[in-house]
Amino acid sequence: MAFSESFLQELRSRADIESTISPYVTLKRRGRLLTGLCPFHNEKTPSFTVYPETQSYYCFGCGSGGDAVTFIKNIENLDYGEAVRYLADKVGLAVPQDNYNSDLYEKRRRMYEANRLAARFFHTVLYSETGKPGLEYLYGRGLTDATIRKFGLGYAPKSWDALRAYMHKQGFTDLELYEANLLRMSDKNGKKHYYDAFVERAMFPVIDLRGNVIAFSGRALTADAQRKYVNTSDTLVYKKGENIFALNFAKKSNSDALILCEGNLDVISLHQAGFDNAVAGLGTALTEQQAALLSRYASEIYLCYDNDEAGQKAARKALELFSKTTLRVKVIRMQGGKDPDEILKNFGPTRFQALLEGAANDVEYRILRAREGLDVSTPDGKVRFLEAACAILATLKNPTQLDVYAARLSEELGVAKDAIILQARQEYRRRARKQQSSALRRAQDNANTAAKVINLANPEREKHLRAATAEETLCASLIHNPEFYKTLQAEISPADFVTDFNRRVFESIVSSIERGADFSLSAIHDAFTEEEVGAVAHIQTLIPQLADTLSECRDCIKVIRAEKNKTVSASPAELSDADFLKLFQNS
Repeated sequence: MAFSESFLQELRSRADIESTISPYVTLKRRGRLLTGLCPFHNEKTPSFTVYPETQSYYCFGCGSGGDAVTFIKNIENLDYGEAVRYLADKVGLAVPQDNYNSDLYEKRRRMYEANRLAARFFHTVLYSETGKPGLEYLYGRGLTDATIRKFGLGYAPKSWDALRAYMHKQGFTDLELYEANLLRMSDKNGKKHYYDAFVERAMFPVIDLRGNVIAFSGRALTADAQRKYVNTSDTLVYKKGENIFALNFAKKSNSDALILCEGNLDVISLHQAGFDNAVAGLGTALTEQQAALLSRYASEIYLCYDNDEAGQKAARKALELFSKTTLRVKVIRMQGGKDPDEILKNFGPTRFQALLEGAANDVEYRILRAREGLDVSTPDGKVRFLEAACAILATLKNPTQLDVYAARLSEELGVAKDAIILQARQEYRRRARKQQSSALRRAQDNANTAAKVINLANPEREKHLRAATAEETLCASLIHNPEFYKTLQAEISPADFVTDFNRRVFESIVSSIERGADFSLSAIHDAFTEEEVGAVAHIQTLIPQLADTLSECRDCIKVIRAEKNKTVSASPAELSDADFLKLFQNS
């Protein structure tokens, strides 16, 4: 085991599962359990369940499950050792230095260090004679030295090996720098040639929520450059579709809202102007993972995209993604400039604040978009617009909102408010029937997904469902009532189990009981894959439904032994090679 059992037990006692998960997921208490929207897949109906009693979680929608360490590992994109260290640091527990040695951990640590040193190099160059073009560019964009320092901005010099030479002196190899995407590589005549990935560009470090430099965005200084931006590709420490620029600063804002922009410079200019809750994507269209990440740090988001067709298309896609989250969405209409940076330069922070205050909510924005290209002065244009508008109003669950928007449309178009409300409600009922049907399908899909995840961990489960169910119930009972084992140990053994996976789970539980230790998902990490740990977490979800009696355990044992006998009594021709060998082992 990478970490001692006593250390992991102490970590479990300090890193409470509810307090670990609650910063990422809004949890609601349901009796002894807590539920919320799963952060690992998009859903509108909560299927993510936290079990304080067993210090575990399980999602019935996607099959993800585990304990506090597993959760941090997946939510922060860390390896197991890093997740343990992250949690230990958070609760003030010292990690035994001689108990963990991982090549992957060391590789990631070196990559973080390489990025940190590269950021320092670019920043130092910026304030040297070599970096004069970069500094003039940033000053020309209206940035102050304080802002440049805050964001760690820099300059990649006009040289193909300046960073490479510097990093060699710091002890880094070409391969390490190449894997961090700080160097590129060409292969000429079978010989590898490494060169700097960023040349003659203003440099914007990307910093994660823990303060690590994980990537860079390099902007060309001239408008006629072949590529306006060069960005770090995905690496061991960076996934561009899962990170947000400046969220490390914005999460500290007193505001409960975030301003989502398109570009890094827009964000930096907004921060300098006092809007410290601005963030941006990282050179790609907004992803589901980024939308979910943003929803953890705010209750409202302002879409601040460029005032061109590409920007409006991005806004429409973002609205669709955010509709799957709990965030309230507003869309800023860029008036007076194509982007926030231009508006701030031309009119100052007061004008941008006015745009914020006048931002349309998602309903208003969609109605405005529905009207574009239609001539509502004609009967045909008016009817087509009202059809589209009523389809939008049908999504409103609040009757007051419906009344307000219907009254506004009635006054504007000269159509009776009651007629608009009637059409919206008809559309609502049609959608409700469709959604009810979809909800039933989703519930069935969730059940099927959970079953698939469990069956992947235990491929024999489907074939021996009765035995597997009894095995899982017995395992859950022994996890919850370890004292039962002393009474039952003469009645059941691993050899009695029908499915190999549940046999391994049983052996792990018994091993913990015999050592006098509490069974935990962390303790089995080395012996089980992440998917298998999720399946064990599912077994633990049975605990609230247990009778918690020896009689229940003995009923399970009877089923297990009976099903085992059926397997053993099958003719040799019907047995697999493994089961055929078991005939001799059990005789």
